Amino acid sequence: MPLGLQGSDAAARAAVAFEHLVAVMARLRAPGGCPWDAEQTHQSLAVHLLEEAHETLDAIDSGNMADLEEELGDLLLQVVFHAEIAAETGGFEIGDVVDGLVRKLVDRHPHVFGEVQVRGSADVVANWETLKKQQKGRTTLTEGLPKGLPALVYAHKVLRRVSGVGHEFDASPGRLAGLAGALGGAVTEETVGDLLLEVVALAGAAGIDPEGALRRRSNRLIARAENPEP
Repeated sequence: MPLGLQGSDAAARAAVAFEHLVAVMARLRAPGGCPWDAEQTHQSLAVHLLEEAHETLDAIDSGNMADLEEELGDLLLQVVFHAEIAAETGGFEIGDVVDGLVRKLVDRHPHVFGEVQVRGSADVVANWETLKKQQKGRTTLTEGLPKGLPALVYAHKVLRRVSGVGHEFDASPGRLAGLAGALGGAVTEETVGDLLLEVVALAGAAGIDPEGALRRRSNRLIARAENPEP
C-alpha cells in the first residue's frame, strides 16, 4: 500500500537518518572505535534495554514530548546495538530485523492488506492472536510468554491469548462490583486474584493499559503524600 506524500517524505528522511545511525553504531564497534561499545554483548546490554524501556514509560506518563523523543532514541539504540553485535557473528543484520517486522505487520493485518473483514478492534486482537499461534506453531497458550512479566501485564496477555482461541472473558462493571461485594471479611488469595483479573479484563476492553494505569495512580498517590494540601 503506497504512502501518502507526507508519509513518503517522512519515510525518506527516516531512511537517511536510520542509515546514518547504523553506520555510527558500526564505527563505534569497529577497531579503533569506542572500547566500551566494543566490549558489549547481548547479555551485558540486557540491563540497559530494561532501563531504557522503563525510562520511555516514564516519558509517556509525563506527557513530555521532548523527553519521549529522546527516550525512544535511546530505545532504538538498543535495537541497533544488538543487531550490530549479531551481524558481527553472522547471526542476522538490522535489515533482517526490519524486514521481519514488516512481514509480521502485513501478515497480522489481513483486514488492511488482505480481504478479511473485522467489526472492530476486538476482532483485530482475536485475529492477531490466532495468526500468531498458527505462524509460531504454538501448542499451548503459555508458549512465548516471558516468565518475568509483571503480573498485570501477564494477565493482560493471557486474556488476549484466550480471546484468540474463542474464549472471551466476559468482564463487566456489574460482575466487578459483585466480586468486590462478595469479599466481605474473607479476603483470600483466590478472591483477590479474581478481582484483579476482572479489573485487567475491564481495562483491556476499554483500551487501557492496566500496568500503566496502576503505575500512574501510584505516582499520584506519592505526589499527594509528599505535597499534602493545606
